[in-house]
Parts: sequence; structure tokens; C-alpha cells
Amino acid sequence: ANQGAGLRLLTGTVTSPTLARQITGILQAFPAARWYQYDTVSRDNLRTGATMAFGSHAGTRYAFDKAKVIVSLDADFLGTMPGSVRYIRDFASGRRVRGTDGEMNRLYAVESALSTTGSKADHRVPVRPSDVEAFSRALAAALDVPNAPAAPVAPGWQVFLNAAAQDLTAHKGASLVVAGDQQPAAVHALAHAINQTLGNAGTTVIYTDPIEANPVNQVAGLRDLVADMNGGTVDLLIILGGNPVYDAPADLRFGDALGKVAFSAHLSLYADETSAKCQWHIPEAHFLEAWSDARAFDGTASIVQPLIAPLYGGKSAHEILALIAGTPGRSGYDIVRDTWKAFAGTTGVVDFESFWRAAVHDGVVPGTAAPAKMVAVGDVFAAIATGTAAGTGLELAFRPDPTIYDGRFANNGWLQETPKPFTKLVWDNTVQVSATTAARLSLVNEDVVTVRCSGHSVRGPVWVVPGLADET
Repeated sequence: ANQGAGLRLLTGTVTSPTLARQITGILQAFPAARWYQYDTVSRDNLRTGATMAFGSHAGTRYAFDKAKVIVSLDADFLGTMPGSVRYIRDFASGRRVRGTDGEMNRLYAVESALSTTGSKADHRVPVRPSDVEAFSRALAAALDVPNAPAAPVAPGWQVFLNAAAQDLTAHKGASLVVAGDQQPAAVHALAHAINQTLGNAGTTVIYTDPIEANPVNQVAGLRDLVADMNGGTVDLLIILGGNPVYDAPADLRFGDALGKVAFSAHLSLYADETSAKCQWHIPEAHFLEAWSDARAFDGTASIVQPLIAPLYGGKSAHEILALIAGTPGRSGYDIVRDTWKAFAGTTGVVDFESFWRAAVHDGVVPGTAAPAKMVAVGDVFAAIATGTAAGTGLELAFRPDPTIYDGRFANNGWLQETPKPFTKLVWDNTVQVSATTAARLSLVNEDVVTVRCSGHSVRGPVWVVPGLADET
């Protein structure tokens, strides 16, 4: 009756073609409804940086096997970055000496905390998180990126910066500068501008349309949703997966806002913090119990097939969306097949059954990788003119955990028991500082401290980590 004005959908980042098709259909049926996406470890900065550089959204993937010189701007492409499994293989191929070709690739790493990528670097400099942008600006100026203003260089960076700039210049078209997801949008825009100046676009850097179904700023969207909930305009909130009461930004007070929603339902594997705040908890079928599909980092689609029937009557997101769309009782198998039947019809496939069986058997749908597209970098310095002021004193940096990620796997004892790289810690968080900072503050391992920031605080044991940037 109200075109779905009170309906809100909250999901994680959607890379499933079937899920995207279903949500699009619901929004067409209920044009006043709203759809929001939120992941704790999101790629908002990457998306905003691409818009700064190109004026529109663009996806980015890298050909590390073609890069002779690589500069990482706090990018853990061998560890936590999407596509890391492929990137590990490509990077390793550039380290092999074959026959008379004795040249290996060279990796320069600028980072605030020791990462898997940093541990493999030929040259590495630790900097505070806020200094990565300053380094990026200085690198752009050293490489004569158009419109790049002169940028100050910290004394400890000069030799490293000069060597990296000379190496990149000597390997134009066969080099690569990659920015980490957690870096601000300005650093991503600068990386795009540097790669274009070096002639890397189309060789070591490939631009495509975004892999996500709806590339938006997720935190901004979540703020809008919370405002609607607080304003009493949300009649029905469906949360598909995730646990925003646990992991949404603390200043949003998502749990309090959720209590003001007329009716809420949460599809989840566990009865967690968000489930406790919702009127309904819907048991979710594990991905090994459900049909679905997904896109890889390069856009290649894969059919997800179950290994067993749901043990406890769980439902998939596809089945819940079918219910909202007015077609209850449809199986996930039929819903996913419909997506690929439509795809086959647009690509000239004559025998759909053979196409479907081959896609399920092979694990990938051929011809679905995102094609490369041409983009042009504008004047990024006009978009990032103000820059980010470097901080003073201690800086606080949050990073995904190597095993339990953003906390979603905290209930998995095996992952909790797995030692973290470098620190070998298990079962707990720590407040990590460099040896220099620890000495200045008279701290030693296992001292328990309280860290306060913006009215919030957390307690944890100190752990001194070599390679961590000072005052971080």
C-alpha cells in the first residue's frame, strides 16, 4: 500500500548474481523500500578513491606477475587483501630465477604494522598510519605526476623514497603501486594517478566495472539506516547475515536504534547479539547446506552447491528474499538456476542443461570475468587538495585479525588456537606498540593498559612488536 516505504533490507557486500537479481526485483516491486550493505572491513576508501581519480566507480585488480617493481602503500596483498591467493602465486612467479634470466621483482613496502607483505619486502619503512598519505604525495611529486605540488619528505624517508622513485621510473609499464584498503581515499586516488603516469594502466593494473552489485559508501548508508530507525520510519527491517549490533561503529549505537523498529528479523547462523535485539531470529543454512553463487575478485562467477541437506531446517538468504517477493516455498536450487537460465539466454547458449551441469562440475562459469575498461585519471590533487593532517602523539590503528577477522569467527576454537603470524599470540587481543614507544612509556609485555579515544575505551595487555611504527 505504501510501496514499501517502511521496508529496509540490510546485507553484507553482495557479490552473488542471484542475490543481486532478487534484491533488484524487490526494489522494483516496492520502490520506496531501501537496501543497505555493511561489512566491518569494507572497501569504502577504495571506492571513494576511484571516484576521486576517475569521476566514477571502478574496480581494480593487479597483475603482479608482470610487475618488476612494486610499491605497497600499507597494502597487505599477500595476506588479507581480496584476491590474495592469486596475488601470492603471481608475486612468487616474479621471484623465480629461470635460466639466464636472473632478475627478480623488487618490493618496497610502506606500512604501519608488520604484515605478511612487509615481511617479504626487499625494502621496508615503518610509518605512522597518518604518514602514508604524506609519503604518497611525496612519491607522486618525485615521479612528476601532473599537477603534483612539492611535498615535504621526512628525513628518515629520503633514501627509501629516492630509490623507489628511481626504480619505478626505470620500469615504466612494468611497475605497480598498490594502496591498502584501510588507507584513506586520497591514498587510493594518488596510487591511481601514479600508475597512470608510469604507464601501468592496462598492463599491471586492470580497471573494470565494480564486482559488487551496488558499490556505495557502506558506513554512510548505515548512518542513514540508523537515522531512519531512530526516526520511527522503519516498519520492517530484514537483516540477512552479519552482526551489526556487535560490529557497527560504536558511535552509531545500532543496538539502541534497532529497539525502535516496529518489526525486525535476523537471518543468522547463530543466535548472536543482533538476534537478541530482533523480534525474530531465522536460522540460516550454512553455505555448505545451500545453493547459491558468487563472484571472485576478478568477477568470475561460481556456482555454490551444497554438500548436505540442512541439518536443522535452516533457510538461505535466497529463500527469505523469495518469501518477501511473494513467491514462498521456492527452493534455492530453482532460484539460482533461474539466474543462470536468464544468463544463458543472453549469451546464446542452446543447451542450458549441459551448460548448467558443466558450470556446477567445473566450479566456474566461463566468460564471466569482468572485462577491462579504459579510465582516465583527472586532477586528483584538486579532489584531495586539503589532505589529511598528520597527527601528533600516539595514533590508534585497527586491523583485521589474521584468524578471526572482524570477530565473526570468534566462536571457532581452532582459529582462536592458531598462533598469529609474527607475534604467535593465541586467544586474545593485545595493545601492540614498538620497542621505542614501549621504552618511552615504560611499558613491558603483559602490562595491562587502557586506551581511550573519542569517549570510548578498551583495556588490553601490552605486546611489544618489532617492525611496528613508533607512536602507533
